[in-house]
Amino acid sequence: RRLASRPATTLLDVFRRHARLRPRRPLLLFQDEVYTFEDVERRSNRAAWALSRRLGLRGGRTVAVFLPNEPAYLWTWLALAKLGCPMACLNCNIRGRALRHALEAAEATVLLASPGERGHWDVRGGFVATKATMVLASP
Repeated sequence: RRLASRPATTLLDVFRRHARLRPRRPLLLFQDEVYTFEDVERRSNRAAWALSRRLGLRGGRTVAVFLPNEPAYLWTWLALAKLGCPMACLNCNIRGRALRHALEAAEATVLLASPGERGHWDVRGGFVATKATMVLASP
């Protein structure tokens, strides 16, 4: 059987469609905060702009993400997808050699981490093989 000739649908495509059709519908509930599709679209656009302007991110550059499971993770992921940057998700529970291995395997040129994780990156030890480290604040 022949596959359809239309391009594949990505999760970003699905998100954009929902954001366009139902902008005020809840997308994410985190603690006591409710984020609508419109909220997440706006925040991910701002994040994409900042990542592009401040770090010079362009499509094709792999970005390692070391963020906890909180709302900023979602709009960071969407921002990277909008820029065409593959995202290497690093497990926030790993440390030491396992973390070093994960980062090296990702071959990322940029690392995004939350302020609370700053102490886990020993730049002097030489295992952070990234061009830049950007610290993201929570919402």
